[in-house]
Amino acid sequence: MTPFIKKKDIKKDWYLINAEDAAVGRLASFISKVLRGKNKPTFNPHIDNGDFVVVTNIEKIKFTGKKFKEKKYYRHTGHPGGIKETSPLNLFNKNKTEEILKLAVKRMLPGGPLAKKQLTKLKIYSGEKHPHEMQKPKIVDFKKLNKKNIVK
Repeated sequence: MTPFIKKKDIKKDWYLINAEDAAVGRLASFISKVLRGKNKPTFNPHIDNGDFVVVTNIEKIKFTGKKFKEKKYYRHTGHPGGIKETSPLNLFNKNKTEEILKLAVKRMLPGGPLAKKQLTKLKIYSGEKHPHEMQKPKIVDFKKLNKKNIVK
């Protein structure tokens, strides 16, 4: 039986991931596991036990197949006939590349207030620079975890 962990015993780590040539879905899946804390032996679904994730080089992220042009994201305004659609190509053209990964990770987290809190621990930056050097993030070599993580 897994013991319940107390809030004062939770230690939050920082991870740094370079998203260059990474497949969006695989990267989002890995990030959502870390944000929820599923990579730790002390995981409990009702406790925010996850870590912080810093993603750099987001403008160099890749999709497999024809998803970059053909994939559609839908949202509803709440008014009759208010369904809106966009694609990763449109978001890329509007310089909202961080929104592509954020949408993928958000949809892999369970709904509710805890997921919104966990999503705030995701920090996405274009380029190599990020303001989180003082936290000494652990570098995750995402490309070496699995050969399928890279899109050529």
